[in-house]
Amino acid sequence: MSEFRSGFICFVGRPNTGKSTLTNALVGEKIAITSNRPQTTRHTIRGIVNRPDAQLILVDTPGLHKPRTLLGQRLNDLVRDTYSEVDVICLCIPADEAIGPGDKWIITQLREMAPRTTVLGVVTKIDRVTPDRVAAQLLALSQILGPSSEVVPVSAKSGKQLDVLSDLLVSLVEPGPAFYPDGELTDEPEQVLMAEFIREAALEGVHDELPHSLAVVIEEVIPREERDPEPQSAPGAGGGSKSAPGAGGKPPMVDVHAILYVERDSQKGIIIGHRGARLKEVGTVARAQIEKLLGVRVYLDLHVKVAKDWQRDPRQLGRLGF
Repeated sequence: MSEFRSGFICFVGRPNTGKSTLTNALVGEKIAITSNRPQTTRHTIRGIVNRPDAQLILVDTPGLHKPRTLLGQRLNDLVRDTYSEVDVICLCIPADEAIGPGDKWIITQLREMAPRTTVLGVVTKIDRVTPDRVAAQLLALSQILGPSSEVVPVSAKSGKQLDVLSDLLVSLVEPGPAFYPDGELTDEPEQVLMAEFIREAALEGVHDELPHSLAVVIEEVIPREERDPEPQSAPGAGGGSKSAPGAGGKPPMVDVHAILYVERDSQKGIIIGHRGARLKEVGTVARAQIEKLLGVRVYLDLHVKVAKDWQRDPRQLGRLGF
């Protein structure tokens, strides 16, 4: 029987290259938010892949980019700090986009910041293109990374090649014990995940400027000791769910109070929508994710506030968790 292996894996790449989706697919549960908007990930979220022969801890970082704000610089610092702490760096390149200057800049950063760390090239989103396009992208990425780096194609959406990627990652980490108990999927605090789920729901179908300007803070999480009458949904709230009953026919319930911070009044209007309809939809979608996370019924209360130019203000960045 082969030795048990364990190690830390980091997914890096330009924003929106499928890193979060790949993390969720490998873990088998949603622990990282996904969006078609760049700059969605704001934290390094660890997903845990438990196998009979290995444990892989997946570190999903924000997309590395040339920063334009203090927030952007701090997100880049998160990525760079991670480079020195992992065993394997997976460079994610989508199959449906040509390798460009941004990708080459990231590769240069990798070589400067982590010259001794194993780099694996991952061509993502292969379900979107023909096999010929996949082959061409694999060849192009292999030529840029050089002979010391392997490359592998994968589709997180369809699951194709996920087992191949997982096996390859296991082969690249050292023999060692598990870092986390079997069954754990992430070490990210529940409140961070709840805030991320709310932000993901708010980012769906909005303008390009908003992802950079939106932050979510969980103000309070209050368990209810006894079952109360069904509460009325506050304007913009997700309301309570009638699903997920607990033991004895008395569903446990948790009140979650959250604030969505934007930088301008015009962005506040985008989030709230006409007569609060948009915010109510955000609450409905996010509540379903939070209930799945907590395993209890949730009453979600959302409010939107303006924190002017918070991305450029060190004090506000700290207050918002950056």
